[in-house]
Order: sequence, then C-alpha cells, then structure tokens
Amino acid sequence: MPVYRLRENEVSFPDPELAEKDGLLAVGGDLSVERLLLGYCNGIFPWYNPGEEIIWWCPKERFLIFPKEIHVSRSMKKYIKKHKIEIRLNRDFKDTMHRCREKREKEEGTWIGDDMEAAYLALHKEGYAASVEAYEDGELSGGLYGVVIGRCFFGESMFSEKTNGSKTALIGLSTLLRENNFSFIDCQFYTEHLERMGGRYVDWGVYVKMLKEGTK
Repeated sequence: MPVYRLRENEVSFPDPELAEKDGLLAVGGDLSVERLLLGYCNGIFPWYNPGEEIIWWCPKERFLIFPKEIHVSRSMKKYIKKHKIEIRLNRDFKDTMHRCREKREKEEGTWIGDDMEAAYLALHKEGYAASVEAYEDGELSGGLYGVVIGRCFFGESMFSEKTNGSKTALIGLSTLLRENNFSFIDCQFYTEHLERMGGRYVDWGVYVKMLKEGTK
C-alpha cells in the first residue's frame, strides 16, 4: 500500500485501515494541536527521528494497559511499603517531558526533538496532555507523560531518576485513571517491561470501539 503524504494546510488523515502491516500510515503535515487531536482520536500518532520528516503510525495490534489490570509484583509491593511514595499530577509537564528526552538520548536515542516538546507542551496548555510524577521519600524518582482525550490516556514516554521510578509512576497513573473511570492506557507498541506491568494486545476492532466510546 502507498504511504500517504499530508498537507500542512489541510488537517486530515487517510483511513487508518490503510496503514501498512507495521503501522506506517503517512508522512508530512504538521504537529498542530488540531492535527494531533484528530490523529489520536483515530489511533494515529507521530513517531520519527528529530530533524527528519514527520511520520504517522497506526498499528493494528494495540498494546494496552487497563487500569484495573495493572500488575504490581511482590517486590514492587514491598518497595512501595518500604518508602514514602507520593504521586503528583502535572508537577511540571515541560520538565517531565524533557527528562524523558534526556534519559532516552543518553541510553538509546530519542524521537523527542524540539518540535515534539513544543507540540506536546501546546497540547498540555490546552488540557490534552498530562504528566505524572512519583516521589520517593520526598525526592523525585520518576515520571511519565501522555495525551488525555476523554477517558483515554495515550502513553508517550517515561523516565526514572531512581530504581523503580517509572514503575511507581505508572502504578500511580493507573490508580488515578481507575478512580476516574478511564478506559485504557494506550502503550502503542509492545515492550517486555509493559507486559510485566499488565499490558496486553487488543484486536483492532475492539480497540476502535473502545476508542470511539472513550473519546466522546
């Protein structure tokens, strides 16, 4: 199938059903708030290397964590009991996103460039992106950020300053989402770490139904 080219002056996407097997759907366009919201509401998100053209993805097999199904291992339960844990919402979205960028740049490279930071900060200012930070004994231990639309949370990236920092933040996020009747955390792609935390694949048809209901 062809990869579709988007125009900057036209906020639209091709049918997500047209995505390639690996999820590749389109290139180009921009990172405006309007386009990002349209994308996420249809299961589409940007992911590309800094300095390159914007690439849009829509994997047909989605890896989700349902807040009620978050898995907390015995070792994590002991860890949480041993320390004074505090979860904060939107402590400093810009700082949290930048920490995610710095950690990935040092370890494996990152897709979070200056344009992505600016775009998601704009989403945050409009109320469509949020960060969650975990504190251990009064010190920042980790955090994450993502896009929030309706009752859906689309996870973007995590960081740890201390051992288990990102895990603690994800557990805290799941608790907040469960208390507020959220449908799911969209992890977008599979990782062993997220599987151990309770993530699982959901068929495309099921995902689309939940997405439509959750973003109303």
